[in-house]
Amino acid sequence: MADMPARLAEIVDEFAAAPRDLVLEMLLEYADVIPPLPVDAEREGMEQVPECQTAFFLRARVTPEGTVETLFDCPPEAPTTRAFAGILAEGLAGASAEEVLAVPEDLYQRMGLAQAISPLRVRGGTAILGRLKRQVREQLA
Repeated sequence: MADMPARLAEIVDEFAAAPRDLVLEMLLEYADVIPPLPVDAEREGMEQVPECQTAFFLRARVTPEGTVETLFDCPPEAPTTRAFAGILAEGLAGASAEEVLAVPEDLYQRMGLAQAISPLRVRGGTAILGRLKRQVREQLA
């Protein structure tokens, strides 16, 4: 069984070790990580995540080399949701499909976010991860 990508594991550890009162601040720093959608990239082929309170779209693409490229579209006025995507964008950069599938479902709980943000938001973040993994699995099938 593969382990989750090393960079994502580092991010999880950083959050898990952080003082509770800093967790939200740390999370929001990741809101700026996701690059804006390329101008020519429509939302075509992107899946909406209805569990998120804002319009959130994503696409995972398994490349011929077996790594996963992620594409996220999330409005700037949803910093927490953008931050979830930013953590995944940075943590999964260059990861193999197996590593992405090895990411634990309770990723955000492991980071200690359940204490810092509302359960609804944690559920949205968990749904983003779940759909990303499902898209990867479908492409491997």
